Amino acid sequence: MIKLDRVWEDTSVLHIHREEPRSYYIPYGDAASARSGKRSRSPLFQTLNGAWKFRYHESVQDVTDPFYEDAYDASSWDELVVPSCWQTEGYDQLHYTNVNYPIPVDPPYVPDANPAGLYVREFTVREDWTGKQVYTMFEGVNSCFYLWINGQFAGYSQGSRIPAEFNVSGLIRPGTNRIAVMVLKWCDGTYLEDQDLWRFSGIFRDVYLLARDEAHVRDVFIKQDISPDHSSAKLLCELETTGPLDALALLQDAEGTTVAKGAVRADGRSVITLDIENPVLWNAEQPYLYELFVQDGREVLRFPVGFRRIDIVDSVFRINGQAVKLKGVNRHDSHPDLGQTVPLNHMIRDLKLMKRHNVNTVRTSHYPNDPRFLELCDRMGFYVVDEADLECHGLAVSGDFHQLTRDPDWEKAFVDRAIRLVERDKNHPCVIIWSMGNESGYGRNHIAMAEWTRKRDDSRLVHYEGASRRYHGDADTEALDIESEMYPTLEYVESYGQNPDHAKPLFLCEYSHAMGNGPGDLKEYWDLFYAYPNLMGGCVWEWNDHGIRTKTPDGREYFGYGGDFGDHPNDGNFCIDGLVSPDRVPHAGLLELKQVIAPVRMEAEDLSRGTLIITNLYDFSDLSHLTFDWTLERCGEIVEQGSLGTIQAGPQESVTVIIPFQKAFPDGRCFLTLTASLCESTDWADRGEEIAFAQFEMAAEDSAIQPEQGWLTALRARPVHVAEDGAQLIVTGMDFRHVFDRNLGTFVRISKQGVDMLAAPLSFSIWRAPTDNDRNVQRQWKDAGYHRAGTKVYQVRVSEPQDDAIEMTVDFSLGGYMKHPVLHGQAVWRVDGSGEIALVTSVKLREGLPFLPRFGLKAVMPAGTEEVEYFGLGPHASYVDKRQSVRVGKYLLRVDDMFEPYIMPQENGSRYGTEWATVTSERGMGLAFHGNAPFSFNASHYSPEDLEEAAHLHQLVKRKETIVHLDYKMSGVGSNSCGPELLEKYRLNEREFEFSIWLRPVFKEDE
Repeated sequence: MIKLDRVWEDTSVLHIHREEPRSYYIPYGDAASARSGKRSRSPLFQTLNGAWKFRYHESVQDVTDPFYEDAYDASSWDELVVPSCWQTEGYDQLHYTNVNYPIPVDPPYVPDANPAGLYVREFTVREDWTGKQVYTMFEGVNSCFYLWINGQFAGYSQGSRIPAEFNVSGLIRPGTNRIAVMVLKWCDGTYLEDQDLWRFSGIFRDVYLLARDEAHVRDVFIKQDISPDHSSAKLLCELETTGPLDALALLQDAEGTTVAKGAVRADGRSVITLDIENPVLWNAEQPYLYELFVQDGREVLRFPVGFRRIDIVDSVFRINGQAVKLKGVNRHDSHPDLGQTVPLNHMIRDLKLMKRHNVNTVRTSHYPNDPRFLELCDRMGFYVVDEADLECHGLAVSGDFHQLTRDPDWEKAFVDRAIRLVERDKNHPCVIIWSMGNESGYGRNHIAMAEWTRKRDDSRLVHYEGASRRYHGDADTEALDIESEMYPTLEYVESYGQNPDHAKPLFLCEYSHAMGNGPGDLKEYWDLFYAYPNLMGGCVWEWNDHGIRTKTPDGREYFGYGGDFGDHPNDGNFCIDGLVSPDRVPHAGLLELKQVIAPVRMEAEDLSRGTLIITNLYDFSDLSHLTFDWTLERCGEIVEQGSLGTIQAGPQESVTVIIPFQKAFPDGRCFLTLTASLCESTDWADRGEEIAFAQFEMAAEDSAIQPEQGWLTALRARPVHVAEDGAQLIVTGMDFRHVFDRNLGTFVRISKQGVDMLAAPLSFSIWRAPTDNDRNVQRQWKDAGYHRAGTKVYQVRVSEPQDDAIEMTVDFSLGGYMKHPVLHGQAVWRVDGSGEIALVTSVKLREGLPFLPRFGLKAVMPAGTEEVEYFGLGPHASYVDKRQSVRVGKYLLRVDDMFEPYIMPQENGSRYGTEWATVTSERGMGLAFHGNAPFSFNASHYSPEDLEEAAHLHQLVKRKETIVHLDYKMSGVGSNSCGPELLEKYRLNEREFEFSIWLRPVFKEDE
């Protein structure tokens, strides 16, 4: 190994020759180029992004050549584009682990076989940089690195997701220069970076050079002092310079008008104070930005300024004196192809999607995101919980969760991560809360972090969930401003809200787990957040699935997760837990969140008069940017529609509106739908983007789910004939022929005009393919034998045939080997002259069993059965606890349209609250279903067993048949993959129940 100081295992050495941390900025040559925000327009900026020579070694001990020397020939090395993660470029091991460290837990030591990536490139500095101070900036390098310039050692740094800046002026020469970097995969800092993510390595964020005058503004801290009535403000520009200079501060409003300016002869530390009258305040809804230009000779620095004040009054979190609810998501830097190297447009795409789905807060879990991400949040309007690059979750598994935070030898490393977080991001108005990391125990070192942070910046709140009173009731949390929790029960949240003795507001930094087919508990949390002023809101875990785009050996593309690349230890698909897919396709869970946190609430007052109450839930905005449109439908057909236009309602105000029906109120079941949409296009959505909706069922005397048509009544009176063929009963009528098997206790054939509608016998079903959120309860389900339950027929009684109907009564049970039957039941099948089959089932469960996944009838229909029409909740999937984003209507789909492509296949596509459904071929030949009460319905080309057996989408083999589930009930999906257990009210926990369903063969086009 080349001769190196082995500082990567020395907690007393966090850097060598690294500059002190400072605020993020790029120096420009003039105000115009600074205003553009385009770094390439600055004569003082030079990117080092691009192709570097690269060599990977499995161990730093194998690095024997002096690759950093000026004369070393690296021409035969590979080329690697920087920034990048070397694992996504084909080097080393793609590895996902959540809690467990990927190395032996022996802090501060790491394996001797420590992979190393060597980077070399040449660059030429501009001629007009002669005489300037030259700095090189690394925005993110995982996990530590050594730096050489022209063969000379320039420095060392660790702390993967925080900038490292070096003054290399004395090492730069005219003409061609060489930069060399050695990045190590692990260092003692690895113990502080055990986040739930793919373990990437390399120079994964931007690298660039900056040229500065000998005396220049090194750092700026913009502080605000806003008057209580917000009528005036002082802007305090604290400057730190490297020498004496004349500094000018110029503040311009969003229109480019100068509103204040000041100057100072600066040397070391100084302050320029600017007075502003009637400042326009910044908030996430109205992100009004001023621009501060700090001019120093030939340099211009530009900073966004958003005037806002953050405080807590009577345990209520406020911005600008207004109580605010944080409607947030947790977001990792994550790209399906590039890993943690996230392009600017990808960040913009994320934020636009969040805006369109009513998200107003981002927690940067669990490290500072790319600095440009905060610039976007300033401009687009997001509250940011900015989190230090700190997580020691693996210590909980290895034995002592608090080991490092209680160890004084690690205090310097802990506090360093707070310092570098705060110093980099202190001038961003979007940052409202500093977070001292995540899941790292709690002790003296966290307290030191929080105390330093509060002393440095008292304008924001300080948060750390690891000090939760649920785990550390007697801990010293004086330095923390907020009570923070992850995944508490609703009972706990409500008890906190009801307790007037709590001096701090409660923030749920993680509260609902969006993994797979979920989350299913959003509404209950938000009912509480709105009910109690001391509840701040929270952040869903998490924004996106972290799948890595890869291919099967035969070229089929899919998203890989833990274990797909031979990585150990791994946590499987636990990284597939987002509201959007890796390529940013929204899951139904995001649509659910959008509706639950919508900034407009619409409630019925007197539907008979068309009177509604509209409540503006925005904190700062009126409703003038929204237009309200309504539609009245009867049985899925539009009767009347119109527009209310814009509505005048200030923040948190309610108004009454009247729907101006013009026609006589129609008979039958009618639904009124009111939508709120954008009046004009914005930078994140087009005009007409729906922000919220509400649907109301209009009162009517006729409340039957499906009125009986006269022609169908006549058909029922036709004669029914019964013949026996061994164990089979042949039931025929004018145009149908059904076959009932007494041994199976069910129908094995349903046909009309000779067209068969079944491909397998009808059967009862209690099993579903476990969702990710079933990962805990499925152990109980399988222990009870639910997944292998089959039907046992005890007795079949056939009624005396009548002219217009026949009944078969079946006593049965469902159960599997090793266990007593799960349930006993009686099924009464009745066939009338129309060919319709009525099923009434009475069920009694065995005592002591867990709640059922589902109970219902399964019908396997023949190949070619592709068309689905139904009346119920849609257009996308819904469950008993996941149905706020759907509305009642009549929908026409194909079977494939009902399928939800979760990366790990699982139960999907069910439609809660279905009133009737018809599943047919393209010719309209198939089965119609209806019940005496709404039921859950699904049609799919995959059985529950198919879904459960497949670990990835590409492993599913599509069946030609269509499998239809008609469920009395299905249990909810919840968020118990990480969150609390499914709420009792959403479980199929009844010990006895009755279920009725009707099946009728149809030629739909003739009806």
